[in-house]
Amino acid sequence: MKIRVGSGPLLALAASAALLLAVPPALLAAQVGDAHTPSVRLHRPHPPSQDASAKPKEVMNAWTVGLAGGLLEGAPIRLAAEMARVVDDGDNLHVLPIVTRGPTENVNSLLYLRGVDTAIINSDSLDEYKSVVPDIQRKVTFVLNLFPSELHVFVRPEIRSLSDLAGKKVNFNTLGTAAAYSGPLIFSRLGLDVEKTFIPHQVALEQMRKGEGGMAAVVFVTSKPVDAFVRGKFDEGFKFLPVPYNGKLADYYLPTTLDNADYPTLIKQGERVETIAVPTALVAFNWPATSNRYDRVARFVDHLFSRIDKLQGSGFDSKWKSINLAASVPGLVRFPAAQAWLDNHPHGNQASQ
Repeated sequence: MKIRVGSGPLLALAASAALLLAVPPALLAAQVGDAHTPSVRLHRPHPPSQDASAKPKEVMNAWTVGLAGGLLEGAPIRLAAEMARVVDDGDNLHVLPIVTRGPTENVNSLLYLRGVDTAIINSDSLDEYKSVVPDIQRKVTFVLNLFPSELHVFVRPEIRSLSDLAGKKVNFNTLGTAAAYSGPLIFSRLGLDVEKTFIPHQVALEQMRKGEGGMAAVVFVTSKPVDAFVRGKFDEGFKFLPVPYNGKLADYYLPTTLDNADYPTLIKQGERVETIAVPTALVAFNWPATSNRYDRVARFVDHLFSRIDKLQGSGFDSKWKSINLAASVPGLVRFPAAQAWLDNHPHGNQASQ
């Protein structure tokens, strides 16, 4: 896989991430924390350096925060770049967005890659690490619930309920996508045993339309509305199946709905289809409060929260307009500095609703 991100520090970080992410989490488990050994707080005195180049190097690195974003074509890296632009404060704060393989693998970067303090992840990607890093939910904290990725289970006319999918062919998009990770995990929790395929969704949708290959359903995990369903033409009877929210899904997911405003040609006026959403969240490594790395993330949080109104203005992704600073992320606790900011700004934490 080739990653093209330009030149300089960003290229080096991205290349390192690509190499490191190829190693399975199980092989790296013993290293958790090694790359994140807290450094000395910046305000403590340092002996004078004999190296004339040391001062600019220290200044450049003093308040730099590494942010693992995602694929070049995805929304997370776009949001990461917009955050970096808004919070930039010269030598006082420099956020470095990093192109990676995607939110579902950014947990690797956060745990193991030097220089990464924050990341954008899908909340249920933590499930993969439970057996490798039992205390994973103490090592990762959330800063902001960025946006939901809704589960869309789209089926042929003869399929009337989730149970009808048992043993049938269901497509979860190509490997590495959110659907390919979250979809099978959700189906497993619901006790649905299906024949899983991982081909491009446009191919699977065409098979569904023509009734070829036994393709019964496609599963999307992405922010609504999905262009394929807004622009696509489907015969009567093609529909979204409801996915009720229950205790089996409470640890990582949130209840939500699809309605006519989202998909006017597929859902009738006044009808709603129950489903669930996977939160896509900005998270931080749970640095000790006495460490310089904690101070960096705390400054990033203060700048980000204080300037959220700029991100919700024109020229930025529309997803920022629906972000609520106080929204929680199932399964994670909030980064302490983020909670402190909310406590100190009781009238500011709802401004984005």
